[in-house]
Amino acid sequence: MGKPFNYGGQAVIEGVMMRGSQKMCVAVRAPDSEIVIHCEPLNPRIYASFIAKIPFVRGLTMLWDTLGLGIRTLMFSADVAMGEEEAEFSGPIAWGTIAFSLAMAVAIFFVGPLLLLGLLDRYIASSFVSNVLEGVIRMAMFLGYVWAIGFIPDIQRVFSYHGAEHKTINTYEAGDELTVESVGGHTLIHPRCGTSFVLVVMVVSILVFSLLGRPPLLLRIASRIVLIPVIAGIAYEFIKFSAARQDHWLMRLLIAPGLWLQSFTTRQPDASMLEVAIAALQRLLVEEHLVAAGETGAEPVAIIGTPTATADG
Repeated sequence: MGKPFNYGGQAVIEGVMMRGSQKMCVAVRAPDSEIVIHCEPLNPRIYASFIAKIPFVRGLTMLWDTLGLGIRTLMFSADVAMGEEEAEFSGPIAWGTIAFSLAMAVAIFFVGPLLLLGLLDRYIASSFVSNVLEGVIRMAMFLGYVWAIGFIPDIQRVFSYHGAEHKTINTYEAGDELTVESVGGHTLIHPRCGTSFVLVVMVVSILVFSLLGRPPLLLRIASRIVLIPVIAGIAYEFIKFSAARQDHWLMRLLIAPGLWLQSFTTRQPDASMLEVAIAALQRLLVEEHLVAAGETGAEPVAIIGTPTATADG
């Protein structure tokens, strides 16, 4: 089976979303144990435009994956997991949630550390030290958040589906069969994981902000917001570069913290979770015409539900 594209994905509530070069498919385990799959084309204005090909600018698509597509698939999966007959995949509530989530993420992890630093900043003579300390606070807040949510039972299940997503993609990239037994034997860790991406964003932000000096507070806050796309672009290029060279000792050293952090955001999945992740990737390979229906190289793993509201009919 050819692998012309590096597939990615995301864990959702009781399911997994897989993203390809042209389409995405999300598979969710419904309360009746059926696997419901929704597929739709990716927005060509984002994924197939010239922006997606420009180094340091194409990282914006990663931001969209994390915030836009990711939140929409989460909302869809929540509807299916709760037994909603008409699961919604878009609409005012979805877009409002995306906007609110983005605002909260920026406020907490980019503006918040700066405001906390204000309690100590008057005692710090060096602007460089001030900016680095801000970055340390941001990193500590992020690591503390990831660690804390891992104790929530529902989040633990999402983390298990995250592990299923990684194992399935690792299996596909290794050229192995997409069976529960084969997928279960692969590692939970993946070098292109979004967890690693966010950690790199945090590190890059320290480097970038340390060069900006210490302007007035409002200008300093504005710079944190405006430069997020720049930082994301740099982080994306690092992830892409390092993933292609992960066998080099220096790359292994540089990506080690991100791989270590994935131990916080992944859990060992059970067989039923692997079935869902496999079903999502199987369907995506068919949707992208890489394999014919029924020829995915995998055993039947579950009842696959009728896609709901597919954009391509």
